[in-house]
Amino acid sequence: MSSDSNGITELITGIFSGTTTVIGLIFYVVVVIGLWKLFEKAGYSGILAIIPIVNVVILVRIAGMSGWLALLYLLPIVGFVFGIIVAIKVGERFGKGGLFSFFLLFVFPYIGYLILGFGSARYSKA
Repeated sequence: MSSDSNGITELITGIFSGTTTVIGLIFYVVVVIGLWKLFEKAGYSGILAIIPIVNVVILVRIAGMSGWLALLYLLPIVGFVFGIIVAIKVGERFGKGGLFSFFLLFVFPYIGYLILGFGSARYSKA
């Protein structure tokens, strides 16, 4: 009988396994590619999509709000609600409706950013 009856060793091994890391890296790269094109359409440098905290600040600015409001993502419930608002506003700025914003936020943000970045959607500041 093992002294580790809670399976903590298996959990830690699973979290830090190579497969999990590779899958997470693939999702990150897909988001960066989509955000890169999205940022360029909005008039920002695409390379800012690579920097984790900066990309959130720029996304909030694309939504038409102050970059300082990105700090709201750090608050548990407020961050969730703010994420909904940002997704809706980003969708509106690119001429998409509420259903697409729902898609962008909840279903597949990875694909949503690619659609906005590489699709025919145009960014408008108003």
